[in-house]
Amino acid sequence: MPLADSALDSHSLRIVQALAEHGSITAAARALGYSQPAVSQQLKRLELRVGLALVERVGRGVRLTEAGRLLARHARTVTGALNAAAGDLAELQGLRAGRVRVAAFPSASATIVPRLLADLGRRHPGLSITYVEAEPPEAVALVRENRVDLAITFSYPGDLVDPHRDSAEGLSVTTLGRDEVLLVVPAGHRFGDAESIDLGDLAGERWIGGCPRCRGHLLELCERRGFVPDISYETDNVAAVFGMVGAGIGVAVLPTLAIDSVGARSGVLIRPTRPGEYRTLHAVTADGAIGVPALGRPSAHSHRSPYPPDSAPHARRHAPVPACTHRVIDAPSRLDTDV
Repeated sequence: MPLADSALDSHSLRIVQALAEHGSITAAARALGYSQPAVSQQLKRLELRVGLALVERVGRGVRLTEAGRLLARHARTVTGALNAAAGDLAELQGLRAGRVRVAAFPSASATIVPRLLADLGRRHPGLSITYVEAEPPEAVALVRENRVDLAITFSYPGDLVDPHRDSAEGLSVTTLGRDEVLLVVPAGHRFGDAESIDLGDLAGERWIGGCPRCRGHLLELCERRGFVPDISYETDNVAAVFGMVGAGIGVAVLPTLAIDSVGARSGVLIRPTRPGEYRTLHAVTADGAIGVPALGRPSAHSHRSPYPPDSAPHARRHAPVPACTHRVIDAPSRLDTDV
């Protein structure tokens, strides 16, 4: 069976390339600025997607298999082409002064946005950069009204009120990648030892709901598993969600960016869902109004969870994140999102 288009992405190729160049997962993780567990998990997921083993154990280390070496050869070509294209386009754009106005959703404000704005300022010191926080529907409207130049937004699969449909007609919408949606359960939970949890197994739990769109997505996820969640508590405050889960009064689903925005919390466990759920991150601009290279290459923070499945909050580590670098799942053609 041929591979699906989504089986390979530039971020995964960079990891395979780093492993080939540095000879170990630890060294590759260090070179990329990630944690070793994050790279190991990404490799496992890539192997599942391509249906082949890419690394094999040799003594206390690992080495690339034949499939891994083949992928590494292609990785050098692909990543080299992406880097060259981004550089050429940046030169062509030649933006050295002007104004860039950015909008993004709340959990991006503490994760994507600081790195994006700082990197823009370093790469283009002549730019005047402003930022406003807005949920996706409002951010798309700001682009349409020419009040911002770039909006970083998100949507859920099957979202009935997806702001990137009719309301974004005539605008340029670029997919940046996927932000993995994770389960948050109390420490000591009956499924706490599982590597991943099916939402259907939590049908009898009390749930903590988030923002209206996130709550709607939770209802849709649970409906697909054949139950209606008992949403006993509602809050948009991610720290409050952790506090409630840690107190043992409910469970929740949260995107990884939201978890990253408040950092680790004691008393909770974070687990992937089964099958893996996610939301998609987008960049929205007025069509043709901004050459993306003018915004610099670091335009995304889309990523899978950096949390190893066997880690508790007090033990897990956030993957070190260089400026504007995160785990991209589906890199777009117009944005080099995983520099």
